[in-house]
Amino acid sequence: MHVEHFEKNVRYNDGELILLAKKIGKLATYCRFLKDEGSSIRVEAEKRDTKKDRDQVKVMVTVRLPKKKFYVESRKYMPLEALDSCIEKLEGQIIKYKDMHSGKTRAHMAARKAKRAELAA
Repeated sequence: MHVEHFEKNVRYNDGELILLAKKIGKLATYCRFLKDEGSSIRVEAEKRDTKKDRDQVKVMVTVRLPKKKFYVESRKYMPLEALDSCIEKLEGQIIKYKDMHSGKTRAHMAARKAKRAELAA
């Protein structure tokens, strides 16, 4: 799994970087395609002045998988909170991707289609 991380006006300490890596690594448990060479994860964190203090940090996560690209973003007060929100959004999308692209589901869908065709005939 290839992970790129970019920071703009945000600084992580060593403990936070390790926690960030663990949270990103959690995504790999949902889909084996994330571990392939053709996939990558890009995490961008940006801090900017806003009227609302709770929206100061914007975290953007881009996941590139074979035949698909996912992009999510979240704005929170702390970067790790925003990352948690992004990961929650990505979990469902990645699970759905895995179900659509795994051989087990394709075989199941083909069997259902054949059964429907048989009943229609």
